[in-house]
Amino acid sequence: MHRYSWSQALPKLDQPEIEGWVSGEIAPLIDTVGGHPLLIAKSLGTNAAAIAADRCLPAVWLTPLLTLPWVADALDRATAPFLLVGGTADKLWDGDIARRLSPHVLEVDGADHGMYVPGPLTESIAVLSRVVVAVDEFLDAIGWPSWTPCGSASGSGMVMEELPSAGCLPAAPSPSTSQPPGWPSPATTAP
Repeated sequence: MHRYSWSQALPKLDQPEIEGWVSGEIAPLIDTVGGHPLLIAKSLGTNAAAIAADRCLPAVWLTPLLTLPWVADALDRATAPFLLVGGTADKLWDGDIARRLSPHVLEVDGADHGMYVPGPLTESIAVLSRVVVAVDEFLDAIGWPSWTPCGSASGSGMVMEELPSAGCLPAAPSPSTSQPPGWPSPATTAP
């Protein structure tokens, strides 16, 4: 696991140059990790969707900036599976676009860009629990960490393994993963 924080001042967030800036920040890290790592990013970091698409990397995109055309276009080009997580009260989220782009979507009714929902704090904590379950189910669905791109004869999918870059496996359907009683399925729109 590698955590990364931005090293330079940000350009304007609503301009296409931000995608190149994020790519310039993230690409060297991915190069040092090698293989086909799973990308996990939130908000601004979802501008790395172009790198994920170009390098056939599976991803978890938390509160992706779906209203920025270059982010949605990069996600549309992606051939590796990805999970999209957002809330209906987030002005940067578009549930229709999310469902068009991926079969792996967790949309939380009333959640804002921080995935907070109105009401007691325990309600927002419950949302975070649902996000964890959705990520777990997504990783099971794609066979992580053994997920490998097409053209790879074998491979563990572990972060440090070198794998060819040709083509990607589509997301495979998987049986339902068990979850705590009474929890709604995280792969569907939540009330």
